[in-house]
Amino acid sequence: MDESPNDHTQARDEMVAALTARRPLGDRVAAAMRAVPRHLFLPEIEPQAAYLDQPVVIKRDAGGRPISSSSQPAIMAVMLDQLDVRPGHRVLEIGAGTGYNAALLAHLAGPGGHVVTVDLDADLAERAGRRLAEAGHGDVEVVCADGVEGHAAGAPYDRIIVTAGAWDLAPAWAAQLGPGGRLVVPLDLRGVQASMALERGDGRWVSTSVEPCGFMRMRGPSGGPEPTRVLREEPELMLTLPEPREVGDALGALDGVASEADIGLAEPLSPALLGTDVTFWLALHEPRWCMLSGRERLARLVGHQGRSGYGGTVGIADAGAVAILALAPEPAAEASTGEGAAGGGSARKAEAAQGAAGTGAGGAPSGASATGLVSSVARGFGPGGARLAADLAAHVRAWDAAGRPAASALRVEARPIGEGGDADPEGAPYGASGGAGRDGGWVVLEKRHTRLLLRFT
Repeated sequence: MDESPNDHTQARDEMVAALTARRPLGDRVAAAMRAVPRHLFLPEIEPQAAYLDQPVVIKRDAGGRPISSSSQPAIMAVMLDQLDVRPGHRVLEIGAGTGYNAALLAHLAGPGGHVVTVDLDADLAERAGRRLAEAGHGDVEVVCADGVEGHAAGAPYDRIIVTAGAWDLAPAWAAQLGPGGRLVVPLDLRGVQASMALERGDGRWVSTSVEPCGFMRMRGPSGGPEPTRVLREEPELMLTLPEPREVGDALGALDGVASEADIGLAEPLSPALLGTDVTFWLALHEPRWCMLSGRERLARLVGHQGRSGYGGTVGIADAGAVAILALAPEPAAEASTGEGAAGGGSARKAEAAQGAAGTGAGGAPSGASATGLVSSVARGFGPGGARLAADLAAHVRAWDAAGRPAASALRVEARPIGEGGDADPEGAPYGASGGAGRDGGWVVLEKRHTRLLLRFT
């Protein structure tokens, strides 16, 4: 049957085909994304653009910073697969945004189910309700409220999904989830986010799957600390830390001469491994870790810049010194000039995160060989920079020695603060085996309400 001018069925089919080509997608989630017209929820852009795998900002604060968006379809699909909504389920969504994800949830839950979506902003809740009704999902209940408190009036729920970055697990979510229920939430792990599917058992949360992600944070205390310092406005250079601390004159250090520490891996890395999996390892093992993002000089320091001119990398910052992961130059004959393998999001920070040590959107990293693998070094700047570079290189070697565990290999348990005693799941005192490696112990993160225990399996 021919596609009508306003239907865009072909665009939806092509979007799903592109998503499925990059990673497996559950049949029911794929069917929902083919059925629900995203362009109806994004009237501010051209309909065809709504089916690109890109986030779309729909609201900014007074300072121009994005505070709400329609998420990138790829991560929406991942989280919906993690959530595993079944026909007849009652679902609570924290963060209505455009209403598109709520429509997908309603399609998955079917006529026998019920979806409640909550948003902090009255204008966004009104917009989502209007767009849902126009798209034929007027049965979705839209509530203007703080999602940290959930929506007790509709509890219990079979599934709860949070579509903004959370620093902690709100007690209300556990209280409103029914027996056998599941929570999917982008949770902060010392400055990096992971979308976690969690289920309750014996008074604690246990992960069933973990996937790397990057979301705008929840506003207020629930968003948690994430100090981002603008080191220089033009050309832009930003330093992000997992929590507030003093690091000295990082800008002065970066303007100095670099010293290099060879990482010395037997096998080179793919850009995806270097940009994502090493970052998770570093965040869980190195309290001084940081992320740098910016234009021009930083892009030159790391050996790559993304399509928008941005570069990004991870490293260590301490006492006026900085060390960063960078790409080692390859001989010109071996360098690739084709299109890069990594497709980043459009947001600057997302590109910087995906572009850590040179894996942003666009062309291949300057240190990439024709095989798509990269060699890397640790570059230190400022007094003590050589020592930090050696520490950074040692972390990458430790990750390599542990079998290069992926972020998806994380096992997570979460217990309410004050419960569960002082031993990890194996009965050892917290931190006794020091690790998060496959042969190490559990890393412990203390939140406001929750104690997280994390380990690579």
